[in-house]
Amino acid sequence: MRDDPIKILVVDDETGILDVAEEYFQKKGYEVYTAGNGVEALDILDRIKIGCVFTDINMPTMDGLELAENIRVRDNTLPVVVMTGYPSLENSIQTLKNGVIDYLIKPVNFEQMELTLKRILRERELFVENLILKEEVGRQERLKKLNNELLERIEEVNTLNRVMEDFSSTDSSFAIFNKIAELGVVELKADKVFFHIYSDHDKSLALVASDDCGIKDETVCSLFGKNLSKAANEFIIDVLKTDHNPCLISSVGGNKPLDGVVHSLMVVPMKIRDKIFGVASAFSFQKDKHFNEKDIYYMSFIAQKAAAAIENIALYENIYENLFSTLYAFVATLEVRDLYTRKHSTRVAKYARSIAEEMGCTEEELDIIHFAGSLHDIGKIGIRDDILLKPGRLTGEEYEKIKEHPLIGADIIGKLGLWDREMVIIRHHHERFDGEGYPDGLKGDEIPKLSRILCVADSFDAIDSDRAYRKKRGKNKVLDIIKENSGTQFDPEVVKAFLKVANQELLN
Repeated sequence: MRDDPIKILVVDDETGILDVAEEYFQKKGYEVYTAGNGVEALDILDRIKIGCVFTDINMPTMDGLELAENIRVRDNTLPVVVMTGYPSLENSIQTLKNGVIDYLIKPVNFEQMELTLKRILRERELFVENLILKEEVGRQERLKKLNNELLERIEEVNTLNRVMEDFSSTDSSFAIFNKIAELGVVELKADKVFFHIYSDHDKSLALVASDDCGIKDETVCSLFGKNLSKAANEFIIDVLKTDHNPCLISSVGGNKPLDGVVHSLMVVPMKIRDKIFGVASAFSFQKDKHFNEKDIYYMSFIAQKAAAAIENIALYENIYENLFSTLYAFVATLEVRDLYTRKHSTRVAKYARSIAEEMGCTEEELDIIHFAGSLHDIGKIGIRDDILLKPGRLTGEEYEKIKEHPLIGADIIGKLGLWDREMVIIRHHHERFDGEGYPDGLKGDEIPKLSRILCVADSFDAIDSDRAYRKKRGKNKVLDIIKENSGTQFDPEVVKAFLKVANQELLN
């Protein structure tokens, strides 16, 4: 017996044929099923995976040809062999139409029947293998196509992400203009990219940025050196007069100064609030490099993100300036209330910046300390006038209340969510180097460097100003006090820098 015997189905209305066929093929190791007509055969086929069907033609209920047609519709790979005692050309033609692959003449010779079965099964196996192979080839082709589409889509997404990341990390309009030109060269493989500000008033272009892939052709360099050639400028202006949408020109034939030099040109207006702010132009000087729809999509995306970045910067700068003006107005109001501290914050910001410059602070740190110095006492707006403006010395309880102003100031700045480092500097500008300061009792390097600088600048101006409870000290006395408190109240390194600039800017 076979490990997995081949299943055959014999269909005939003569039970004698069925019995003999079943006995013969079972002895040969086949698994045999029998049916008296087509209906019974289809029922078996619904339940059993049959390898080959032998069927008589003339049977009640459903004849062999109708059965063959049903089998063909269900599974056109299942071989059907017709057995008939009345062979004719008409029957032969009909069996072929119904998908029957062979027919035998009754009375059937079972040895011939087995030979037919073996041949059919070999052919079916080859047929199925061929179908599987074709399906596999087709599947591989489809997978390859899908994979290529996926890779293209991934590359597209990566490109768009790179563009967005580049603009999100750009913090000035000038840098944005340069980024447009740089991305055009990198992502579009353009030979040259310009970005011009566009004036709708006089229909002119003003160059603000350009980039290229390292052009060496002398003709190209003479026409497209640092700016557009006159012909290219006129060409783009002419395009913008009639079309405010991105456009792609694969040929500039007819324009003699450009013909033969520019093989592909892209013009992409950058709009801010539906008005053309600028225009990016990309050029290919190579015969085998022509921009396509994807390139114009990328350049349009670059222009769109650049426009959004410029709007964000303008909005942020506007918000920043407005908030700073509002906060400084609070400080000015505070200083109007207290005649003795008028212009105190302005002077402290100036002194602190000078000390920071002497200590080699970065431009960013200089901006931060100037901001923090200007607003370092804003927290006093939360202190009652009877304490803040008291003409005499404060009681212990009143002094504890005054000591809250760094916390109040830091809280005001912190709630705006724009100046985190400035908030920290304002909070700690009354800490002492020896750890005896407030509000957190920080010591030495635990205190932010800019807070240590601000502390010296603030103390210098406070001692050098008239107060309700005392007159200002002389300059030399102020310097002596600062030096005496170096290492206790003040950071020695900050005092050292302060003394270097004291006779130059601070005391002038």
